[in-house]
Amino acid sequence: MRLLSIIIISFSILISTGCSKGSQINGRSFKTALKSVKMIKGRLPQEQRVAFELSFWAIRAAYRKNSEFLDIVGGKSADELIEAGKEVFAKRKAEGFEEYQQYANWDEMMTKYAQEREAQNIKKKHEPRDAENSVLYKL
Repeated sequence: MRLLSIIIISFSILISTGCSKGSQINGRSFKTALKSVKMIKGRLPQEQRVAFELSFWAIRAAYRKNSEFLDIVGGKSADELIEAGKEVFAKRKAEGFEEYQQYANWDEMMTKYAQEREAQNIKKKHEPRDAENSVLYKL
């Protein structure tokens, strides 16, 4: 009977942990927020990743105090964070933030950063000569 109760308790803890807010940012600390952002970003489609990441860091740049920042991002889903990032962009652009002045709107900034990310992700072609220059030796 004792074994059965241990199994039931373990199973219920596993289910509650697995079904918890996996698609929301954990705002308990900055470290947990970074971990949850990394996890959520990995699950997003490619076209949303750049907007999600830039929104997170735009909000962080605007709110340097951890408590204030974590109150804003804590519990937000990817779409909610992107909307908050758009609001921060509009607010800081209106205030005259120099980095945002080069963009007419949020979509233009996203297009630029998405193109840069795509250029970084282009894989270089392997040349046959590279195989000859390997540091791995056949024994």
